[in-house]
Amino acid sequence: DDELKLVNGTGPCSGRVEVKHEDQWGTVCDGDWNTEDAEVVCKQVGCGSAVQALNRAPFGEGSGRTWLYRVECRGNESALWNCPHTGWGSFNCPHYFDVGVICSGYGGYRLSNGSTTCSGRVELLHGGSWGTLCDYLWNFSAASDLCQHLDCGVALSIPDGQSFGKGNGSFWNGTFSCKKNSSYSRDCSVTVLDQNECPAGNDARVICSGCPGGRLVNGTTCSGRVEIRHGDTWGRLCRSHWNLQAASVLCYQLNCGYAKSIQTGDSFVDGNGPVWRDAFHCKGTESCLWDCAQVTLGNPTCSAKEVATVVCSGLAESLRLSDGQSRCDGRVEISLDGMWGRVLDDDWNIKDAHVVCRQLQCGIAKKAYYLPRSERGIGPVGLRSVQCDGNETQLVLCKTSHSQALSTGVAEDVGVICSDSQQIRLVNGTKRCAGRVELYYDGIWGTICDDNWDLSDANVVCRQLGCGYAIKALNSAHYGEGSGQIWLDDVNCTGSESNIWACPSRERFGKNSTDLEPMFKNVALGRIDGLQRKTQEKEFLSLRLVNGSGCAGRLEIFYNGTWGSICSNHREKLRVVGGEDACSGRVEIWNQGSWGTICDDSWDLADANVVCRQLGCGSAVSALSEAAFGEGTGPIWLEKVHCKGTELSLWDCPSKPLFGKNCNHKEDAAVDCSGVTETTTSSTRAASPRRSVTNNKRVSVPIILCIILGALLCLVLAILAGQIQRARAQQRGVLVSNAFLKWLARS
Repeated sequence: DDELKLVNGTGPCSGRVEVKHEDQWGTVCDGDWNTEDAEVVCKQVGCGSAVQALNRAPFGEGSGRTWLYRVECRGNESALWNCPHTGWGSFNCPHYFDVGVICSGYGGYRLSNGSTTCSGRVELLHGGSWGTLCDYLWNFSAASDLCQHLDCGVALSIPDGQSFGKGNGSFWNGTFSCKKNSSYSRDCSVTVLDQNECPAGNDARVICSGCPGGRLVNGTTCSGRVEIRHGDTWGRLCRSHWNLQAASVLCYQLNCGYAKSIQTGDSFVDGNGPVWRDAFHCKGTESCLWDCAQVTLGNPTCSAKEVATVVCSGLAESLRLSDGQSRCDGRVEISLDGMWGRVLDDDWNIKDAHVVCRQLQCGIAKKAYYLPRSERGIGPVGLRSVQCDGNETQLVLCKTSHSQALSTGVAEDVGVICSDSQQIRLVNGTKRCAGRVELYYDGIWGTICDDNWDLSDANVVCRQLGCGYAIKALNSAHYGEGSGQIWLDDVNCTGSESNIWACPSRERFGKNSTDLEPMFKNVALGRIDGLQRKTQEKEFLSLRLVNGSGCAGRLEIFYNGTWGSICSNHREKLRVVGGEDACSGRVEIWNQGSWGTICDDSWDLADANVVCRQLGCGSAVSALSEAAFGEGTGPIWLEKVHCKGTELSLWDCPSKPLFGKNCNHKEDAAVDCSGVTETTTSSTRAASPRRSVTNNKRVSVPIILCIILGALLCLVLAILAGQIQRARAQQRGVLVSNAFLKWLARS
């Protein structure tokens, strides 16, 4: 079926007109494009009437086919292709003639005055100006819909009326709603009523999770098949590395409590699309999956019966422990009516804590405590004055005082440490999978005594941390002395246990070891000098180069006890074209499924240095502008790039997406790189694998220095030779003068 959409505008009701025909998206050429044509487009996308019909690519140039040309609508047609036109794809129109529209309907929304781009006061663009949305029916469901369509995850809370200020004084009274199960922003609409003052408490506000990219499918709101997004593509997640810790983080991210089970049999598994082999290594306390160490490895083949699933506790049981070391310890928070609030109490005790631990499936309570003033939370209060018998299944079944309006500081924030809050970590190591072993128990981090510590014990720790198998088990404080309790002594694992607590030990939680004997171990999974891979800015696993020599070869990564290759097409998103080699040319980047260029506004050596380094082409010799290597085609993705020059990637530099017609391909940016990269050792100089250092176009820095020094030496030698010649001439002159005087005397 044919489809229509608006892209690159300030909201879903403005942008470049694109049409999908024969399963391919294309554009509309601006031959005789007018308000009647735009009127049909605005009505078709549910955006009211047309304000402007624009031509000459006002929202940037499109790509692909030009499907329609010389559209002649009367204004009452139900679809753009029902208007008279020259025929599908009948005219090859350059994309700088692509048409756009601005509709009168609501033109977009944003969150203003929040601490992040995913929190704040809801503002609506209407009639060309922004105003605060005054929504008498604003609720948690609408807030969650808005968060999703802003690509900000899910709604975490609706703050009170004092949050985020009053804006510019303009208010648009209306009701926000989204069509269910829709992925299009235009299906979220606001019916604008008028512009009046907004009664206190009716302006729309929200704090979103800010973590998009994860969802549950084919089940309920809080259960189903796990799907994650790479770029614009959703895919199922293979369950080979899926565990309860990662599942609990996803549940928390989706405002669905914690993970009750990931063993759901064949439930939820049917589906289509790709299957991703991402492995999330979560502690369980992260806010969303993308805060966990993550890696995508190995053969992507995974059958439909092998995809990850989860059943979360759900909104009805939305209780959580925040700011702890695991999901089973921390400050007690509860969600009532879709809003997270604190639990405050003047008489918090172990019976109350037992109910919390039972509800969260975290064992029994080990400790009930009050948080120090410096660690108390902020925001609304969910429950106060909880009085439990200790056998209740949920905290809300205890005698409580419900209150959303209590002021901060009336009572103290409460916390719980449950028996299942045990955690393990490695510290002081050179990477994630090496270091001193530390255990978290009873609210305290401590160490293990090294008596009888060996590879079997270390293997259990490695497996528990998702670090493959142990290469070395080290003792005698190899990674420095720890502090606090020494929790375990004489650990005697077989190597097959699922966690360190399942291993036999001579004395558990004893103090037979002295403070000088805490056990330390090294589980470095293979080594390669000067080369480590970082995943989400955390050192992760090990790399090596094979089938080469020294610092050249095929890159392999060690994971789960196996060495394997890495596919390069997750990383080739930047290239240079049109030059004499792979280290010079017009800079092009891959975005939204197509290659495009960068505008040369503000383009300088700092920007070019980042590009050269990212390509493995050394440093920048020059930053070129005005299409020095020819004009590109397709979109111009970025302008006004402002790199410091130290960034690892061009994507780390501040820049401005190019939506308007501020730049054309005559201004495409380009680079000329040195092509030489210094290795980590001072005695070795390696050429970029993309180009030989013998390239006649460039001469390496040492050769240039030699030429300069050689020239200076020649100059010095020439000066010295001149002085010698002058001295010899003077000496000959003196001899001649003396001979002449002697001749005169004899005469």
